[in-house]
Amino acid sequence: MERGTKKGELPPGLAELMRRAGEGAPARPVEKWDPPHCGVIDMRIAADGTWFYMGTPITRPALVRLFASVLRREPDGEYVLVTPVEKVGIHVDDAPFLAVEMAVDGEADERRLTFRTNVDDVVTADAAHPIRFAIEPQTLGVKPYVTVRAGLEALLTRALTHDLVDLAQEREGALGLISAGAFFSLPELPEDGAG
Repeated sequence: MERGTKKGELPPGLAELMRRAGEGAPARPVEKWDPPHCGVIDMRIAADGTWFYMGTPITRPALVRLFASVLRREPDGEYVLVTPVEKVGIHVDDAPFLAVEMAVDGEADERRLTFRTNVDDVVTADAAHPIRFAIEPQTLGVKPYVTVRAGLEALLTRALTHDLVDLAQEREGALGLISAGAFFSLPELPEDGAG
């Protein structure tokens, strides 16, 4: 618990993320719905988190949050928007969400890393919501992702990636991050340089 936090109160960083998230679209039980697949629609989530319909950006945040609340990833990797009566495939360039803010509460083994996404989901990295790292082949840059829910991830922005790497610590010879009792190893970069 952070200094100055009373029992039952949220740490200040987490409270601020929750305040900024405001009223998001309510969680929907998409994992319980099994409607027929009705094809693929011309909807795309770009790598920068922008949602497009028929090539036009969707600029209404409430509409984007609504679509995000019914997004699901199928076992075969396909992203679908699902309702109780139908599901349709969409294209996702990288991850469906971006992690745009991070709150760091506690220190060392007691640290908790909490993220707010571009669609106002708030998630704390832990065993159920792991952080994974990918190496971008062209640049050998590290790309961290945090699981938001059931196979849906948020890519951390470049600024958050730098903040995250600054928090790395060594545990049993491996460099990584601790959040909510879980340890997430940073990847080892290839030694032959960029290709």
